[in-house]
Amino acid sequence: MQTRAIARNVGHPSRKVRRVTDAIKGRRVSEALAILKFLPNMPARDVYKVVASAAANAENNYSMDPDELWVTNAIADEGTTVKRFRARPHGRASRILRRSTHITVYISDDPSEITRRARANVRAR
Repeated sequence: MQTRAIARNVGHPSRKVRRVTDAIKGRRVSEALAILKFLPNMPARDVYKVVASAAANAENNYSMDPDELWVTNAIADEGTTVKRFRARPHGRASRILRRSTHITVYISDDPSEITRRARANVRAR
């Protein structure tokens, strides 16, 4: 059975969050949490919280064993973009885009549900 957790409008660009989510796809939850704890990237903290939340959902709502859980997929979709401007010389303005991300993590107790892309990502290491 598969469970998920979602964090919406996280204050990091999705391009930077995808670097973190690619590191944990197809791994055991305990291994993924250990990796996220020591990654130097700032979005790793938010991804850590989502993975821990998905594991808690699986354990509490579906009585799954936390030692047998796998990260089947982790997705970083583009969230809302806040548009600002910065003053420039000669009365001009340049645009500043503050991007956000929706992070979704899927967890399962069956390792056969791991997506093909995640499985290839683990083998490459």
